Order: sequence, then C-alpha cells, then structure tokens
Amino acid sequence: MKTNATNAVEEPITCSNCEAICCRMEVMIITDTGVPDRFIKTDKWGGETMNRLDDGWCAALNRNTMMCSIYESRPLICREFAMGESECIDARHDYFKTKP
Repeated sequence: MKTNATNAVEEPITCSNCEAICCRMEVMIITDTGVPDRFIKTDKWGGETMNRLDDGWCAALNRNTMMCSIYESRPLICREFAMGESECIDARHDYFKTKP
C-alpha cells in the first residue's frame, strides 16, 4: 500500500476500484486502431479526439460496467495508459481534488 501527501494509506488501484478516471481525459487519436467513427470528434483543423459526452466521460465508456466498449480497438494512448502507474495516480488525484 502507498501513502499520499497527507500520509493516508491508499489502496492499490485494481479493476474493482479503478473508477475509470482516465475515461474523463482528452484522448487524441494519433494512430489508426479501428476506433469506430461514432466515437471520434474532429476539430476544425482536422485533429481527432475521442468524443466525450456532456458530462465529460468518454462516449465509448460502458456506464453499466465502467469498462471500455471498444477495448480491442481503443486508441494507442488508452493502450499505453497503465492502471496504477504515475500518470493514472496523478489523474485520480486531480479528479478527486476537483470533484464536488
């Protein structure tokens, strides 16, 4: 177990407590992995990102399971984002700091 900045003990991040916080981050499409067009948002310059719904969550997130509905064709950035690694922990801290 790890401790946070206030020395509180933090549980290790696992599939059962992940909460898919990374699915609230902006995800750029930089390679073709087969993401269905309905999940891609294109900006006025032609840049592509994963579409997010009005509440900020990725449109490909299954809200019942909190798992990716296009896991096999998810973007490269999602494939490289590792649960429990430093980027994941930073994203979780940022999310919970600003969560009402």
